Amino acid sequence: MSVPEAGRALLVLATGPLTTVQDLGRRSHSHLGVGRSGAADRGALRLANRLLANPEGAAGLEITLGGLLVRASGDLLVALTGAPCPATVTDARGRVRGVGHASVERLPDGATLRLGVPPRGLRTYLAVRGGLDVPKVLGSRATDLLSGLGPERPAPGALLPVGPPPVGFPAVDLAPVPEPESGDLVLAAVPGPRHDWFRPEALAALCAEPYEVTPQSDRIGMRLRGPRLERARGGELPSEGMVPGALQVPPSGQPTLFLADHPVTGGYPVIAVLRDDEIGRAAQARPGQRIRFRLARRATMR
Repeated sequence: MSVPEAGRALLVLATGPLTTVQDLGRRSHSHLGVGRSGAADRGALRLANRLLANPEGAAGLEITLGGLLVRASGDLLVALTGAPCPATVTDARGRVRGVGHASVERLPDGATLRLGVPPRGLRTYLAVRGGLDVPKVLGSRATDLLSGLGPERPAPGALLPVGPPPVGFPAVDLAPVPEPESGDLVLAAVPGPRHDWFRPEALAALCAEPYEVTPQSDRIGMRLRGPRLERARGGELPSEGMVPGALQVPPSGQPTLFLADHPVTGGYPVIAVLRDDEIGRAAQARPGQRIRFRLARRATMR
């Protein structure tokens, strides 16, 4: 692939377990069966873009469990947010330096950026001043792993063009934000639209004991293992709309927490829904980590 005309791009050398291009997703297409997708931890992507004076929805890379290696074509400014991981820049002359987290960093022409495995959290976000200028699909540059819409997953050798820098300039060079939790993660939820399909004690059971995040988890949803949630009624539920943060319960009684690439509809009852501001925290939970739920007051969902 040729270098973009402006000469600014990221050359992908290694991707780690999973790297995708993400922005804030595509809206207003659910009637077509197309979900929003976008960054699993939307707050982390927004922060990375704000640090660089990009629009909050500019496209960047979502990196799962580190392992990314990229080379700069042209002088770039970058920011890493989300799960903090060891990061180094090696310039064209072989000099190596460490890279800060949630800070503005220079990636000179020909330099490489390498990310190690984060000690806590799951997803790290790499934003570039100007944003990744890959083609849009239905108004978004997000890669939806469920539907297959959006850019292809970057592979070694892929060249990701960078858009023109915004007019504004970064106002700060560091954002001191809390790191993802490494112990039990407590998430606030409100009763779901079908909590009456479960026994009266089911909501209490949901909040009484922790659930473990299983390895069968991805951007579509997290399969959880813990107390069985018993139904009060049988039968099948007609498919109905789903949202990020919905806790859907299949016949096994073990809930699945829907994330960014969740299906637009589902046929299992939803016992509870995470508050919108908790979804990004949930997206940073690693397999083996425990989650506790607590019931909260109803809040406006976005």
